[in-house]
Amino acid sequence: MKISVDHPRCEGHGLCADQAPDVFSLDDDAELTYHFEGAEVPDAHRPAARAAVNACPVAALRVLS
Repeated sequence: MKISVDHPRCEGHGLCADQAPDVFSLDDDAELTYHFEGAEVPDAHRPAARAAVNACPVAALRVLS
């Protein structure tokens, strides 16, 4: 499973980081960091990653596969 992040769309709400802190985090400027950029999300993190995608209030995250 890969996730696409629309960084310009992200408003830094942090709900993704709340749902999946091993997958997403926000820096001090509320800029999103996706820890698996360009890679598959490991199996152990997939349920939380899907929950994070669903929690995003501005639809800045999308599951690609």
